[in-house]
Amino acid sequence: MVIINNKWLVLGVLFIFCTTKKARSQDPENNPLTLTDVWKRAEVYNKQLQMQYLRVESLEERTKAAKDERLPEVNANGLYARVSNLAIYEDGLFNAPTQFPVKHGYYQLGGDAYLNVYNGGKTTREIKVRQTEAELAKEQKNLTTTEIRYKAAALYLDVYRGRAYEKVLQQYIFDREKELEEIKHLFNNGVVLKSDVLRAELNLSKQRMSLLEIQNGIKIANQRLNIVIGQPDSIDNHLGIDTLVVEEHPTQGYDNYIADAYANSFQFKISEKETLLSELKLKDVKSNILPKIGLYAEYAYTYPQIQFYPYSIAVYGLGQAGVKASMPLSALYQNKHKKSEAKINLERQEIEHADVQDQVRQDVKAAYLRYTEALTRIQVANDNITQAKENFRIVNNTYFNQLSLLTDLLDAESQLLQARFDLTTAAVTAQLQYYQLLKATGNL
Repeated sequence: MVIINNKWLVLGVLFIFCTTKKARSQDPENNPLTLTDVWKRAEVYNKQLQMQYLRVESLEERTKAAKDERLPEVNANGLYARVSNLAIYEDGLFNAPTQFPVKHGYYQLGGDAYLNVYNGGKTTREIKVRQTEAELAKEQKNLTTTEIRYKAAALYLDVYRGRAYEKVLQQYIFDREKELEEIKHLFNNGVVLKSDVLRAELNLSKQRMSLLEIQNGIKIANQRLNIVIGQPDSIDNHLGIDTLVVEEHPTQGYDNYIADAYANSFQFKISEKETLLSELKLKDVKSNILPKIGLYAEYAYTYPQIQFYPYSIAVYGLGQAGVKASMPLSALYQNKHKKSEAKINLERQEIEHADVQDQVRQDVKAAYLRYTEALTRIQVANDNITQAKENFRIVNNTYFNQLSLLTDLLDAESQLLQARFDLTTAAVTAQLQYYQLLKATGNL
């Protein structure tokens, strides 16, 4: 294990391989803000994720509605009408008819019920489609959650990197101020030239300007982080962590990460659900030519009785029950192209699923290599700091013993400063690349 604990570098323990630790309730003004806190708050305040939650709930209700289609259909109906006299044209339509008086008031009150017994499996498939759509929405919500967590982690680490740069540069400026006093003392004693003092002051001025740029960058990153987690812009987040710990090597091999991605990648799962929907669509189209069978019953009270002979000026009740069956014969020739279209869509979706599989593999490969590269960069940055420190020590001694030039000393100082910046960058990059690898495998 590589432990980066440098007096110039304050990054902190970020939970790379274990982010399941329960977060405490934080007061952002006084207590450190952990990455787990950031993730939880981002999931609460992100509007895209809120819309995904509502979409999942909506599709779950749609699934329940599809299951309700198995229940019988029950209707109540009523009718009231005014009936005209009965005109009988005994001598043809162009002659006056004979008017027979009838009972003018007519009403009917009744109800009917229908229970689907068989409709080509459409009801069962409709339920399966709605369930699959709900599962698809959940995977899309999970994918959105992962993307939000990655974005929040990037912003969090951006603030982290800025604060680390700030501390490194503040210490550098403090050391250079003391160094400038020594150079001025040498100048007053006639040991060095005025140009050395001017160069040292110029270098110090440049670094102070760089510090201002870094501090402004921290404010910008801090505001962006506050927006993601739903906090006021004025809150200055304190990321109170002292040591960044990263693994020397990935915890598992590339092949294991690939297998993990195929099992957990949300993009892969989304593609699988979309392929399943295409298969169900094809089956549904094929079932258009199948018969439909159901049980029905109806009963109604009618006044007067004028449906059957002999007629009766009285209320009568009539009911019936039986089996209804129908066969869509026109579907035998109308369904041909619909079925062809559904087959083509399924084939296209299968190709798209294979393409998603390739893309997942590419993403995992790139993230894995970048992560291992970042770990190597940390080792290199540590070695560079050791070498830069030694170089600075030698040049510093030789300059104040008048054996080297101030330009050599400034170069050595710049190299050491850059080496410390590089270590910060390498550590944060390794952290972010690991989260990218988790995102690609569906584990973030």
